[in-house]
This record gives sequence, C-alpha cells and structure tokens, in this order.
Amino acid sequence: MKKRDLEKELIGLGWWLKREGGNHEIWTNGEDSEPVPRHREVKENLAKKIIQVAKNNPPKKVIGSNKNNGTRR
Repeated sequence: MKKRDLEKELIGLGWWLKREGGNHEIWTNGEDSEPVPRHREVKENLAKKIIQVAKNNPPKKVIGSNKNNGTRR
C-alpha cells in the first residue's frame, strides 16, 4: 500500500502525525500511538494491522471543551 493512502486512511479515522523519527513516524489519536515506517510503500499486512489498530482506538471526544463551558455572560 502506498504510504500516502495509509496516511489518508489514518486521517479519516481521526488520527494525526505526532512526530517524525529517523525510520518511523508516530501517529496518534491523543491517547494511543502507532509507528508507521517512512517508506513510499508499506507492506500490505503491516498497513492492514495499522489501520485495524486505528479503527479499534478512535479518538476520544472532548466534552466541555468550549471556552465558556456553556455559561452566558
């Protein structure tokens, strides 16, 4: 699988790039993280495993994240 397609899949699942290392990028949902190799092509089985981890760990919704917490002035 092309790395670009894997990145689109992760972004669609609510994950984002946390940091880049020498050999891997670290993608996160805010709580969990998953390393993704820095290659143009990612082996199909590895890509499926990464996508499965992302699907099983969706980002957590933040409750009450607005500035005034629902109060009016």
